[in-house]
Amino acid sequence: MSAGLAALLDDVAALARLAAASVDDVGAAAGRASAKAAGVIVDDAAVTPRYVQGLEARRELAVIKKIAVGSLRNKLLFILPAALLLSQFAPWLLTPILMVGGAYLCFEGAEKIWEKVSGHHPPEAPSTARGADAEAAVVSSAVRTDFILSAEIMVIALNEVADEPFVSRALILAVVALAITALVYGVVGLIVKMDDVGLSLSTRSSDAAAAIGRGLVRAMPVVLATLSVVGVIAMLWVGGHILLVGVDDLGWHALYDAVHHLEEAAHDALPALGGAAGWLVNTAASAVIGLLVGAGVVAAVHLVQRVRGGRH
Repeated sequence: MSAGLAALLDDVAALARLAAASVDDVGAAAGRASAKAAGVIVDDAAVTPRYVQGLEARRELAVIKKIAVGSLRNKLLFILPAALLLSQFAPWLLTPILMVGGAYLCFEGAEKIWEKVSGHHPPEAPSTARGADAEAAVVSSAVRTDFILSAEIMVIALNEVADEPFVSRALILAVVALAITALVYGVVGLIVKMDDVGLSLSTRSSDAAAAIGRGLVRAMPVVLATLSVVGVIAMLWVGGHILLVGVDDLGWHALYDAVHHLEEAAHDALPALGGAAGWLVNTAASAVIGLLVGAGVVAAVHLVQRVRGGRH
C-alpha cells in the first residue's frame, strides 16, 4: 500500500515538474517573442499619448483604460485567432502579410517626416476634444491605430514561435498580448500623469521635492517630443527590417546579404563594441530601407490624391 502511494506521489511530482517546465517554456518563449516586437512596442507607446492631449486631466487615465481594453480585445478576439488559423493552415501567408504591415509602418514614418518638412500638419482633433462624444471618437481612433500596431506585434511574435505546437502557440500569444498591453498602457499612463505628479510635488514644503516637481513639469514637453521622434524612427526601423527579412524569406537574398556583409565589416572594424556595431549597422540600414520604401508609398499616395482631386 505504502509503495503504491509513494509511486503515486512520484507520478504527481513528475507531472508537477512537467507542468512547471511547460509554464517556464511558455514564459521564456513569450519573452523571446515580445523582445522581437520591441520596436513596434516602442512605437505603440510613443504614439498613444497624443490621443489624450487636450482632455481633462481627470479623464486621461479613464481614456487610456478604454484604449487598453480595446487593444486587448483587438489582440485576443480578432488578431490571435486569425494569426493562429493562418499559421496552422496557410503559414506561407504570414511573411507577405507581415511585409504589408511593414510597408504601412514605413509609410506612416515617412508621412510624419514629410509633414514636418513640408509644414503641412493635419489638425490634431484629440487636442481639442471635449465631451462624451468627442471622447468616444478619440478612443475609437486610438483603437483603430492600435489594431495595426497590435497585428504587427502579434505576427512578429507568432513568427518567432511558429515551430511550437498549436496549443503552445496560442498560450504564448495570449501571454504576449496580456504582457505587452499591460506594459505599453502602464507606461503611457505614467507618461501622461507625470506632469500632474510634478505639479503636486512642486507645491510640497520640502525644497528637494518641490525642485523635483518643477523639473518633471519642465521635462515632460521634452519627453513627449522625444517620444514622437523615437516613434517615427521606430516605424522606419521596424518596417524596414520586416521588409529586409521578408524579401530574404521569399528568396531574394541580395539585399539581406549586402546588409549582412556591412554588419560583418562593422564588427571587424570595431571589435571593441562586439555585436553592438553590427546591430547599429543593421538598424541604420533597416531605417534607410524603411525611409526609401515609405517615401515611395507617400509619393504614390499623394499622386493618387492629387489625380482624384483633379478629377473632382
